[in-house]
This record gives sequence, C-alpha cells and structure tokens, in this order.
Amino acid sequence: MTPSLTEPTLQAGSLVDGPLLDESLAEDSLAADSLTDDSLTDDSLAGDSLAAEALADEPLTTTFTPVAPKPVARQPVTRQPITLQPITLQPITLQPITLPRDHRLSEFWPWSWQLAPAGNRSPAYLLAKRAIDVAGALLLLTLLSPVMLATWLVLLVTTKGHPIFAQDRVGFLGRSFRMYKFRTMVMGAAARQQQVQNDKDGPIFKNFRDPRITRVGRVLRSLSIDETPQLFNVLLGQMSLVGPRPALANEVRQYEPWQRQRLQVKPGLTCLWQVSGRSEIGFDEWMRMDVWYLQHQGLWTDLSLLARTPWSVISRRGAY
Repeated sequence: MTPSLTEPTLQAGSLVDGPLLDESLAEDSLAADSLTDDSLTDDSLAGDSLAAEALADEPLTTTFTPVAPKPVARQPVTRQPITLQPITLQPITLQPITLPRDHRLSEFWPWSWQLAPAGNRSPAYLLAKRAIDVAGALLLLTLLSPVMLATWLVLLVTTKGHPIFAQDRVGFLGRSFRMYKFRTMVMGAAARQQQVQNDKDGPIFKNFRDPRITRVGRVLRSLSIDETPQLFNVLLGQMSLVGPRPALANEVRQYEPWQRQRLQVKPGLTCLWQVSGRSEIGFDEWMRMDVWYLQHQGLWTDLSLLARTPWSVISRRGAY
C-alpha cells in the first residue's frame, strides 16, 4: 500500500507553519498595541489642545487682598552722656621782626608797592649827586678819622657793648638797611624804653633827659659825632649826604599817606630839619620839610643845606 503523500505533507507543513503562525500572531498583537497607543496619544493631545483653548478664552482676573502691616515694636534708645574735655591753651610768645638788609617793606605794609622814585630824577643830577656823595664822604672820613678813632677808643673803655651800634632803618622806597652810629646808650636800652616818658608828638620817641644815655654819649650827641659812622653808609650808596633822615620801622608804620612821600628819595646825613632846629620842631612840620625837599631837590638845594650844616652842629641847637 502506497503511503499517502498528503498527510505527511500536511504534517510537515503543520510542523513548519506552527511557529510561523505564532510569530505572525505576535506581530499582529504588537501592531495592534501600537495602534492603540497612537490613538490614545492623539486623543490626549486633542484633549490638551481643547483645554488650552478653553483657558485662553476665559478672561484673567486678579484679586488683591490687602494685608495689614504688622506693627513694629520700637526699642528705646539710650543716649550716652558726652563728656567735654577741657582744652589747655599754650601761651604764644611773639618774637620781634628784624628786617634784613635791602628788604622791601611790601610784606609788612601793603602800600609800599605804590612808592616810586620821586624828586629830581634827571640823569645829570643823579650822577652829580652821587659824585658829591662819594667825594664828600671820603673827604670827611679823612678829616674826621682822628676824632672817630679817639671816640671809638673811649667807648671801648667806658661803655659796655661794641662801640659801633648798628640799627635797622627804612630807606629809599621802603628798603631796610643797617645804619651805623657810635653807641650813646646803655646796653638793653630798647627794653627800658617803656620806663621813659616820651616828650615828642607823633610816632617818634625822644626824651630830653633820657636816663639811658651815657655821659660820653650825651657829649657825642650834642656835637653830632655819633652820626659820623654813617659816612660809610653814604659810600655804600644806602644814604646820601643830603636827604630826609632815615626812620625806624615802627615809626613808618604809623605814617599817614602824605608822610610816606619822604621815602621816595634816598635818606641823608643832613636835611632841612637838621639845620632848622632838629628836635625842637614838631613831627608834622618835620614831615612837611622833607616833602618840601622832595619837591625842590637839586644841586643848589643840596649845596645850600651842606653849607648850613656846620653851623647847625656847632650851635648844637635841638641836639639831645
């Protein structure tokens, strides 16, 4: 009996097709699942879109609820007392001002910058005046050298301190210079000035019986010998033979504006005041005489005043 080929074939096919069917069924199941997931995802997206549109259509309303501020408890401030410490002031000692040589007084008197040379300013007169000053000073030093040497020796023995006394004076255009004299007062005379009465008016100081003047000094003053060292100031060009007498700085500080004109010419050994009575003349009249010289300065005026000076010295009028 010939075996049937159909059954084995079917069995073989069933053996072969069994796993294949299982795999196909699994694939179909997965496909179904994926379709189910995709549909769910689409449904959820559609739902979210509808919800967003609904929220967008609704108006936004914001409600503010006022909140009452909480009271803050202030802490009391305790003020600390302030104790002031006492301040002890140290005493200030004022030192006297000593003007250096050739120093302008603009730092001490604001008006000094307004001073300008005055009087006779012609070059011929200035040259002749300087020639007379140098020649006259050399001649007088030669003639008076024995008297000056004897005076220096007497003062060296009888008077304390150096026989030659140097003092700051205010000269041409407010310049300060060292003026030389023979010593006629005791040492420390400036410190004792407050103890002496002033017999003159104005800013100048003069006592006709000044106790600070020594015996030798009184003789030197009466004969004007104490002024002879100023011939060296003439040679140095700081003074002239004829011109207003140089003043002290504390006197110039008290000048009135019109009295400052006397500083616009070079100071000198002799002047109109010197030959007219010196200390017997009041301060204002003295200043007017110096202003007169400034307005009439010339060779004739200088020579006439020089000619009148010897008699003024011999007569000793107004010399103290």
